[in-house]
Parts: sequence; C-alpha cells; structure tokens
Amino acid sequence: MAVEDTQPLISHLIELRKRLLNAIICIIVVFLALVYFANDIYQLVASPLIKQMPMGASMIATDVASPFFTPIKLTMIVSVFLSAPFILYQVWAFVAPALYKHERRLMMPLLFSSSALFYLGVAFAYFVVFPLAFAFFAKTAPAGVQIATDINNYLDFVMALFMAFGVSFEVPIAIVLLCWSGVTTPEDLKKKRPYVLVGAFVVGMLLTPPDVFSQTLLAIPMYLLFEIGVFFARFYVGGRRRADVDSEADPDHPA
Repeated sequence: MAVEDTQPLISHLIELRKRLLNAIICIIVVFLALVYFANDIYQLVASPLIKQMPMGASMIATDVASPFFTPIKLTMIVSVFLSAPFILYQVWAFVAPALYKHERRLMMPLLFSSSALFYLGVAFAYFVVFPLAFAFFAKTAPAGVQIATDINNYLDFVMALFMAFGVSFEVPIAIVLLCWSGVTTPEDLKKKRPYVLVGAFVVGMLLTPPDVFSQTLLAIPMYLLFEIGVFFARFYVGGRRRADVDSEADPDHPA
C-alpha cells in the first residue's frame, strides 16, 4: 500500500524535473545564440545613458574583469527574459492537469497577458523613462563633477528599473487574480479609485526622478492598467460563479 501511495508523488517529481530541464535548456540555447553579440547587447542597453552624457564623457570599468563579465551577465539576464513565455508554458503544462476545464480556459489568457505586460513595462522604461531620467541626472550634476558611470553599477541600476516597471505593469493580472480568488470584487475596487490614483502618483514619485513630468508618465499608465484590470475582472468573477455551480459535473477534472 505504501508503494502505491508513493507512485503519484514520484510521477509528479519526474514531471517537474522534465519541465525544469526544458526551461533550463531553453535559456541555454537562447544564451548561446546571443553570447556572440554580448557587447552589442550591452551597448544597446547603455545607449540611453550614453546619449545623455556630456561631450567627451564615457562609461568606465573599475574592475579588471568587468569589460568581459558584465556583458556576459547581461546576456544571461536577457536570455531569461526572452525565455519567459516558454518558462511560463512549462509551469502551465505542469499544473494544467490538476485544473478544471474552465480553469484551464481562463488561465491561458492570463499567462499570455502577463508576459506581454511585463515586456511592455520593460519597453516603457527603456524608451520613455530612461531618456528622461538620465537627462535629469546629467543636468543636475554639481559643477566640477565628471560623469563616468561604472558599467557594472549601471547594469544593476537598469535591471532594477526593468524589474520594477515590468512588475508594475502586471497590475491588471494582480487585480484579476484577486477578484477571481474572492479577496475583493470589481465593485469594491471601483469605490477605491481616488486612493488608487493617489497611490499611482506615489509609486511614480518613488520610481522616477523628482519631477512632475516623469512621475505622471508612470502614474497615468499604472492607473489605466488598474482600470483595465477592473474591467476584465468582471468576466473572471462571472466565470468563477458560473463554474462553482457545475464544477462537480465537470468530467475533465482529474480524479
């Protein structure tokens, strides 16, 4: 009897190992395809700062190995970013057998949307926020201070901002999940709109340079994403309520 009880656990562990290996192989393949262009990738990421630096200024490397390892580190991070949809699919393939048919049908759009929104947040940071932020920093440098940013410190800074904006743009997904799980409802969220608007500007103040224009560029998209999340949450809440009625009769649910 004990052997029979361990069989499902072993099969789940084997499936989990398979999905993890698939994700790791995907990252390695993407990395090997991009590593030849590591310096070009770093130059592309650094271009928003380089364009705002004074004439004759340049980035520096304070560590002997930084010129080699920093672009390689960035290429590995980019490989993980680009592999994110495939990684999410592996997660989906692992958990999907345990879901009801209606849950599988509702979760697929969320997985696709979460990847798209994360990439949108990264693109927004790169094309909108970085030029404004670096121009502000360059203009506010004290007299006699030469701007010479270390390439490794710059990478850490932009990666933190990429993650911050990527996660911030997941607001609609978070709202849909909160409403789907019953933590809140679209009606309750609508009543909190004034607080959400103020909170969006507070987040914009913390993540952008201290000027109203930059704060507004982040706060307005975040608030619009909140409204989008509230709008789509209605359909997920309705789907959950309908599913609760006939979930016991769902023949596709695993035993």
